[in-house]
Amino acid sequence: MTVTSTILGRPLRAIAFDVFVAGLVVLIAVVAAASQPGGWPAALLGTGMAVALLFRRSHPSAVAVVVGALGVVQLIADWGPLPFDFAVLVALYSVVKYADRLRDAVLAGLAAATGAVLASLQVRGGGPWWAAAVYFTLVTAATWLVGLNVRTRRLYVISLEERATTLEREREAEARAAVAGERTRIARELHDVVAHSMAVMIVQADGARFMLDRDPETARQAVKVVADTGRQALEEMRRLVGVLRETDPPEPAPALAGRAGPDGEAVAGDPERRRLALTELPALLDRFRAAGLRVRDTVSGEPTALPPGLELTVYRVAQEALTNALKHAGVGAEVELTLEYGPDVVVVRVVDDGQGRPVVNPAPSGGHGLIGMRERVGVYDGTLSAGARLAGGWRVEVRLPLPSGAGTTEVIAA
Repeated sequence: MTVTSTILGRPLRAIAFDVFVAGLVVLIAVVAAASQPGGWPAALLGTGMAVALLFRRSHPSAVAVVVGALGVVQLIADWGPLPFDFAVLVALYSVVKYADRLRDAVLAGLAAATGAVLASLQVRGGGPWWAAAVYFTLVTAATWLVGLNVRTRRLYVISLEERATTLEREREAEARAAVAGERTRIARELHDVVAHSMAVMIVQADGARFMLDRDPETARQAVKVVADTGRQALEEMRRLVGVLRETDPPEPAPALAGRAGPDGEAVAGDPERRRLALTELPALLDRFRAAGLRVRDTVSGEPTALPPGLELTVYRVAQEALTNALKHAGVGAEVELTLEYGPDVVVVRVVDDGQGRPVVNPAPSGGHGLIGMRERVGVYDGTLSAGARLAGGWRVEVRLPLPSGAGTTEVIAA
């Protein structure tokens, strides 16, 4: 881990470098005070430039203005170019690199070039003034271009850091959304597994309690249904908990890599890794028949291979509707389950006659059955209609549009 020391919010290394540069300017001004034009007043002016350079990173434009003003004083005093004037180049470099607006850097460059030409007129020596002007201007232009190059790289690095920060925030937001979606999905699955299974188990347990003395064989069958239903619910619960516990799921088998379950898992031979599919619908109907419903199932149209998430939705809708029929229509009610496959839609219809025997101490309803069905159907832009029939009983119909290319791999939090 890298620890960067700071003073007043500035890195210690940057402060040390600025102090070194300012100290160098002061040293040159003081050492040359006895021999340079202007003497100690000129050395004092150089010290002022050095003090201004201490703030070149935080206030580059202001530092450039101060150093430039001191340079104008130097020109007015006719002291000519002095050794500590490299402070002007440092200030120019700083404003090009650190200024918020490039306009400040352009203005500073023009002012420095003008000062270079004026300073060349005060050069003492035998050479022509224009040669000194060309030299000073080239040095000024080179300093400006170096500062511009460093500024471009600095802004590029800052943009990369901002982009990385933005991507990190987006990943965190996506992770939070994924966690919220996973919780919602698990809540729906838990409702489907626990509420439906418990409803069947309570009905059968009550029936067994009342038939225990009258018809032991019937009571024995009811207890068997309770055990089978509980075993099935436990298996599905283990599947859900197993999905939550896995942090690095195994790679899918090559032969099954093209199929994915509702949890984004491969459909493998392991029963704990399988997904619920319409192939298990007959077993579901048998459990409800054993629970006391007289279920008739009909399939019309040409069955189509559905995407995994859509297939799970069809299964869960049928399970929810049959559970409601058992709880509200009662044992012995006649229920008709119809699956209709159309060219662009699949329809699930569950109709009961409402003429079953009232359930003794019915399982309390959490009130989320129809809401859960509506949420599942809404994922696929489907429609749900549910209500009482004029002839008695209840009718649930779900219409789910088929996606183009149905049967292709789909991973969705159903």
